[in-house]
Amino acid sequence: MSDAAAEGSSGGRASPESGIRTVFFGSGGFGVPVLEALAAMPAIRFEAVVSAPDRPAGRRGVLRPTPVTLRARELGLPVLQPVRVRRPEGVASIVELAPELIVLADYGQLIPRALLDLPPRGFLNLHPSALPRWRGAAPIPATILAGDTRSAVTLIVLTEEMDAGPVVAVEPLEVRPDDTAVSLEGRAAEAAARLLRRALPDWLDGRLEARNQPEDGATLTRPLRREDGLLDAAGTAAVLERQVRAYQPWPGSYVETDLGRLIVWQAHAGPSEPGDDPGRLVRAGRDGLALATAGGRLILDAVQLEGKTRVSAADLRRGHSRLVR
Repeated sequence: MSDAAAEGSSGGRASPESGIRTVFFGSGGFGVPVLEALAAMPAIRFEAVVSAPDRPAGRRGVLRPTPVTLRARELGLPVLQPVRVRRPEGVASIVELAPELIVLADYGQLIPRALLDLPPRGFLNLHPSALPRWRGAAPIPATILAGDTRSAVTLIVLTEEMDAGPVVAVEPLEVRPDDTAVSLEGRAAEAAARLLRRALPDWLDGRLEARNQPEDGATLTRPLRREDGLLDAAGTAAVLERQVRAYQPWPGSYVETDLGRLIVWQAHAGPSEPGDDPGRLVRAGRDGLALATAGGRLILDAVQLEGKTRVSAADLRRGHSRLVR
């Protein structure tokens, strides 16, 4: 295991020494409540938590563990951190554990076929969308951007095709009008933990059967890129308002100005006014600031010039009158 680091010992584990040999794959915050729910189940015996390696963060490049790694260490669970789980040494580090069950939530790497077929009780994945809608890397931003009012967390059998495996169980999830990706992910994570607590015992006892996903309505999301955050004034203000909420914290939403990149943290849609030129920053009321679009105005509420502190749009306009013409 040249690229894997194992931590922890049997002492202090949340699981008993007898039970179903289980491995959990997860990295991001969505996986933390799922890990906690799994660790609290008496029938589960943890063999390992598999997470991404610690990454440098901040200006000093201090190595920081993933949220899942941090929580696993707090729970006294053994941690494996292969650089690439698809590499032979990464696969071998899991195979030698002989897991009977593998559960995945927000891991961030593709799983090789050799591991998909390994556990006799299944390789299960918790995905934060109402599959088959919004398969892929960015389901939560896609849900908000599309204006969906209902979503779900779906427990599936993991297959080689992206998020297309048979469905084991579903937990409905409301999408609120003011949800950001951060707030919706937080509630989705709690829904995933509830779903696992409800469905996993029945799955292990053979009382649940997985059913194939329909292909009708299937949609696929891709990883977001920094340039996706540009607010395109050729769209409507209503869509751009959803983008501001959907793309927090990454990639963020921004416009380019004479003062540099202006990050938009909060905004709301309003009607167009005579003389609006899509793409221009315009006055909104006495002190406000708005982006004129092809369909209404995106009225800016909280903004941040890159490298500066977050302020109200009114404060920014008062301090930088040349933002508008």
